[in-house]
Amino acid sequence: MKIAVMGSGGWGTALALVLLENGHEVTLWSYREEESTILREKRENPMLKGVPLPDGLALTSDRECVKNCKVVVLATPSFAVRTTARAVASLLEPSAVLVSVSKGIEKDTSLTLTDAIAQEVGEGHPIVALSGPSHAEEVGRGVPTVVVSASRDKAAAELVQDLFMNERFRVYASDDVVGVELGAALKNVIALCAGICDGMGFGDNTKAALMTRGLTEIARLGVALGGRRETFAGLSGVGDLIVTCTSMHSRNRRCGILIGQGTPAAEAVKEIGAVVEGYYAAATARALAQKAGVEMPITEAAYQVLYGGRDTRAVIKELMTRARKHELEDSWV
Repeated sequence: MKIAVMGSGGWGTALALVLLENGHEVTLWSYREEESTILREKRENPMLKGVPLPDGLALTSDRECVKNCKVVVLATPSFAVRTTARAVASLLEPSAVLVSVSKGIEKDTSLTLTDAIAQEVGEGHPIVALSGPSHAEEVGRGVPTVVVSASRDKAAAELVQDLFMNERFRVYASDDVVGVELGAALKNVIALCAGICDGMGFGDNTKAALMTRGLTEIARLGVALGGRRETFAGLSGVGDLIVTCTSMHSRNRRCGILIGQGTPAAEAVKEIGAVVEGYYAAATARALAQKAGVEMPITEAAYQVLYGGRDTRAVIKELMTRARKHELEDSWV
């Protein structure tokens, strides 16, 4: 099948290689011609060092590469998903399936990325979210990885499942797009907090508690916005949370480590040198929680540190000394 992957970062490149290995005709699109030229000349992506780009992978910066494609994968950073969808909308095949593989919530609208895409491309295009615990660096090297393909359109979710699946890349299907996308976006906030704890020298006890209670509030908001609770116990929930909170591949965790060591948040984001989705998701998640009337104390604490300039130790003390609670919210009701 003819497929275009829009976005030649590490993740877009890794997924293009999976599709190419599976026998598809794949074009990898770069936003800038300079980036595409580097890929063509070096046959290697600087973000995936040591992973060769086969001659069979077409490389371009011409967005008309989406013409005649049955499937178009949108793999840009979350802030560029809408503009990329808008740029290709008029070039798409009438029933082309769009696959969103970015993780985030649109900053200005608080929409999930599939909803932002839908606004730009209009009716007739099934949209799928592909997500899960999946570092590009490992997918590019063929490390066994498992993700989930979510869509309200069952046929589209299963098509994407079939396109990507092989012996090193397993895909499950789901109809809970809201749950899958929110789990993917909100875990970045918790991963940033995990990095802060690491930077401050805290231990395993702290991180385990943070991840567990972080997942609780992610699920609380996700259910309020229409997701299913069980989704957050799956690959795009706890699975993605584990990998992002514990790995040095995670930009969010690395950024958090810098903040925990005393670097101001805005400087830490710049020092990472790539998009730190959790920094932006903290503000969006807080806004969504306030609108939905959902309590998210860890997210609120992250917001206060990242945007309010609060001292991390003071914020952690406030979290630890909150009024006592029952772990299960319906206990003794």
